[in-house]
Amino acid sequence: MTLNTLDTPLVNSSRRDFIIKGTLVGGGLMLGVGVLPEAFAQAGASYDPNTPTQFGDAEVNAWVSIKPDDTVFIRVARSEMGQGTRTGLAQLVTEELECNWRKVKTQSATPGQSLARKRVWGEHGTGGSRGIRISEDYVRRGAAAARIMLVQAAANQWNVPVSELKVDKGIITHLPTGRKTTYGKVAELASTLTPPDPKSITLKDPRTWKVAGQPYARLDTTNKVNGSKVYGIDLQLPGMLCASVKSCPVFGGKLVSYDEAKISNLRGVKGVVKINDSTLAVVADTWWHANTALKALPIVWDEGKGANTSQAGINQMLRDGLDEQGDFWQRQVGDAPEVIQSSAKKVEAIYFTPFRAHVTMEPMNATVKISGDRAEAWVPTQNGEGSHAALSEATGLPLTNCEVYKLDSGCGLGRRGSTQDFTTYAAKVAQQFPGVPVKVIWSREEDMTHDFYHPIAMAKMTAGLDATGNVTGMHIKVAGQSINATAAPQNIKNGKDERQLQGFYEKGPDAQLGYTFPSLLTEYVMKNTHVPVGPWRGVNTNQNGIFMECFMDECAKAAGKDPVEFRRALMQNHPKHLGVLNAVAKKAEWDKPLPAGTYRGVAQFMGYASYSACVAEVTVQNNIVKVNRLVFALDAGHIVNPYLTREQIEGSVPMALGAIFLPEITVEKGRIKEQNLDTYPLLKLSSTPKIETVLVSTYDFWGGVGEPTICVVGPAVANAISAAIGRPVRNFPLSKENLSLA
Repeated sequence: MTLNTLDTPLVNSSRRDFIIKGTLVGGGLMLGVGVLPEAFAQAGASYDPNTPTQFGDAEVNAWVSIKPDDTVFIRVARSEMGQGTRTGLAQLVTEELECNWRKVKTQSATPGQSLARKRVWGEHGTGGSRGIRISEDYVRRGAAAARIMLVQAAANQWNVPVSELKVDKGIITHLPTGRKTTYGKVAELASTLTPPDPKSITLKDPRTWKVAGQPYARLDTTNKVNGSKVYGIDLQLPGMLCASVKSCPVFGGKLVSYDEAKISNLRGVKGVVKINDSTLAVVADTWWHANTALKALPIVWDEGKGANTSQAGINQMLRDGLDEQGDFWQRQVGDAPEVIQSSAKKVEAIYFTPFRAHVTMEPMNATVKISGDRAEAWVPTQNGEGSHAALSEATGLPLTNCEVYKLDSGCGLGRRGSTQDFTTYAAKVAQQFPGVPVKVIWSREEDMTHDFYHPIAMAKMTAGLDATGNVTGMHIKVAGQSINATAAPQNIKNGKDERQLQGFYEKGPDAQLGYTFPSLLTEYVMKNTHVPVGPWRGVNTNQNGIFMECFMDECAKAAGKDPVEFRRALMQNHPKHLGVLNAVAKKAEWDKPLPAGTYRGVAQFMGYASYSACVAEVTVQNNIVKVNRLVFALDAGHIVNPYLTREQIEGSVPMALGAIFLPEITVEKGRIKEQNLDTYPLLKLSSTPKIETVLVSTYDFWGGVGEPTICVVGPAVANAISAAIGRPVRNFPLSKENLSLA
């Protein structure tokens, strides 16, 4: 893969003044865009979100505004947290707009602007690998509509038919005479025209893309490298105060009392704010002073009944759940238990996956300023509209009186999406300091011990084989905690939460099981704890991929068959699943013998509307595992940027390997035992293997790329380890199997 950097010019990145200097209003026809604080301006390589309008740029429509010098501003509603969504969406707009990529910049549409314009930019949520695949259609149509208006404006100026005009890289040419003009010269006129009906527009065939589909460099790299980028944790505003928060160590516990007098004379301390029944904050002139005072603050907690909970008790609850009988089924084909019982051979295994923390590089934080009847928030968020709603609810102010400025997140992974506690806490603290911006930052310990963790789960997998090793029936029974139980209880029907069986669905488009079994029963037994859970990159495909694909290898071994061939026999009705399996097997040279001491494992699974497969190569010596090579195949239908797609796949590897090898999150006396990176470390670069990727583009659907591949890393590696040591591995992290990562 050659990274295309020629079409990604550097622009002025010297602006480091992040203090609000008031508002700036430009001339021209920038319609309905609004005015934004200078504190939000962040320069970068073709990247300038929320820069105040100063140059009289003409807004052709909600997606595109153009300066007289032909600089094109593309507005993006989705959040950026390192996954490249901003660059990908800009490529899609550029493709349909047919402007010059060298002159493209991006701006971030705010939730307040969106509300005022009847949500013209659609939803702002960025999670579930949906940033591009859910918005691609209306984004592309908006860009194509702008192109049509710009060309029509040129035709009107010259009094010629549109059919005589051609546009290329923002230059409009009248073919009969050779006359030329640019988007910048006709943009103001174009903004006065009636836009075409987006539904009437025929979009470009992705096979003909010239900008989209290309491996262009990211638009947001320069200011990360030169240090000028402002994350939420860095933000500085005039007169700003800082706060550190603390919640009851045991989830569900209550705040009884605290002695503010003990810290009132400490340097910089401004006061203590009770946020809710279980959380308080200390406010000071700097965060260090606030956190130091918080540590010194005498607090009395009522830890509640959750204080009696242990990890052993939670694990036993899950194990008991696997033996429970009841109406737990989600999908049923024939009578699988009966078929399995009467089969020539029965294969059975129980797998376990633990709680895991997000440990985002940037801990939770938000800054809020409340002035009279108006509230403003600066938030690194995955869901601007969610932050907007949380700000309104916390302050009691209407949405129209609130605004959220989305700062790029220093990692999200699902933690900054639907759960908006960080926004709520900042708003509650800021209410006590009217007219003053207050930045609330969670310490690493608070961030790690008050997360919304990846759900804990256990699965009992049972299969029947006939005398020739063919599968006769499959029974999948999962016991674990439900995200929807607290996040979206309305989605639980008759006590059943289909979301927890992600990847086992009968049909697409999201997470279809890639095998056809003669008989099948899938069950989910909900076993909730007092520990809050939420989306964690890949969500439930992570553990379900391990359960399914590790068990498929156990079944293949019991049948005496090659793992790839065993799978292929069950995948004939699932051509896209089979397509990535075949692609990865070919790239990894599955049929070619490996050097002595090196072993392979394979896995395939579907999630987020994309099909993934992985082959792992490992060596194991003295129970120390060296992962030497990982080969991936991904079919996401359309690939908007191959370079960024490979980045996402490669970035999923450390998370996945860390999840199966490194220490887990555990509960002791009702509280989270692991509090910082000394007891819950992240994977080191030296443990990352060689990574190769095959992108299988079928051009007939839109799939995600940020999360799909993480779920095949764990089982592929585990299956390779099992081949190396001659026994299955079923308990994760693999330290439970007396294995460690080199």
